[in-house]
Amino acid sequence: MTVATVFLVSCGKQSNLKAGYTGEDISKDAKIIRDKTSKVASLQIQIKGEWALYEGSSVDNIDFSRPIASGSEPGTFPLDISDSVRSYFELVSQRGTAILSEQHLPMTGGYNFRDLGGYKTSDNKYVKWGKIFRSDDLHNLTEADLDYLASIPLISIVDFRSKEEMSQAPDKNPSSVKTNYSYSISPGNLMAAASSLDDLAKLTANQADTLMIGMNILLVTDSACVQQYRNLFQLLQNDTDTPLMFHCSAGKDRTGMAAALILSALGVDERTILNDYLLSNIYLADKYAKCKDESPALKSLFEVKTEFLQAGLDRIKEDHGSIENYLTKVLYVDIQKMKQKYLY
Repeated sequence: MTVATVFLVSCGKQSNLKAGYTGEDISKDAKIIRDKTSKVASLQIQIKGEWALYEGSSVDNIDFSRPIASGSEPGTFPLDISDSVRSYFELVSQRGTAILSEQHLPMTGGYNFRDLGGYKTSDNKYVKWGKIFRSDDLHNLTEADLDYLASIPLISIVDFRSKEEMSQAPDKNPSSVKTNYSYSISPGNLMAAASSLDDLAKLTANQADTLMIGMNILLVTDSACVQQYRNLFQLLQNDTDTPLMFHCSAGKDRTGMAAALILSALGVDERTILNDYLLSNIYLADKYAKCKDESPALKSLFEVKTEFLQAGLDRIKEDHGSIENYLTKVLYVDIQKMKQKYLY
């Protein structure tokens, strides 16, 4: 299929076109964003030359009969699409084609909701959109949020929070969810790591960093933590539990390590994984702004730093030789199966 063929479709020609990635990697030059408050969607694009954007309710049913946006210059272009259901897009340009969707989900009642799709792997494939999601807590989701998640449709939720966290703020589940799995990882609960708020208040900034580094090492070495990540991969490798979302309270530590391990299994490079990890600082900024203002020395408890996740990944390499060895020998991941299921 040539780019010219796709442009012909917008002129009324018939073709059995399928969404996919061809030509140059243009995925890094365009993204779909949606304002959390207004829910208005836009295409941000940095591509010169003719381009066209097509939309559908799934990757397999993109409507190539007419573009929903087109142009020949970079910029931000509003999209006239529903804000109540998940959409997927095929971007066609003279340089290549790419599948797009919203990486950051527009949840009114949440902050750090993300799709792991779209990342390029070391063998020039791409992580599938709409299959694996990460998030912070779900107890403040609105009915509109739940309907949006049901439109994916989200089938399974994995909750890494402690039993206490779950009881204080129970998950709200979309109607599409069949099972909410309680896979508690208590060492990730920093508030429980200290005996009281007074103990936390005494921490210096350096001590807070040390605590976070130690916690990330614990996530990949503590037998209870390891077992829960093992359970997560078991769900991801069967055929009945996806699309799946995993989460904790902030969606940055227990969830951040899970995302790093999943992306590693799919062949995404470490730099990209670390950049994905750091996005939590953007999406959680409003959620924890007051906490950071009131206790500036504790900022590290409400943010992420490269060295936090890196400490866990480095410990894996030190103990097992490579991330791949850890995935296959400790977490029992069938890497080939994961790639077959979750890569374009």
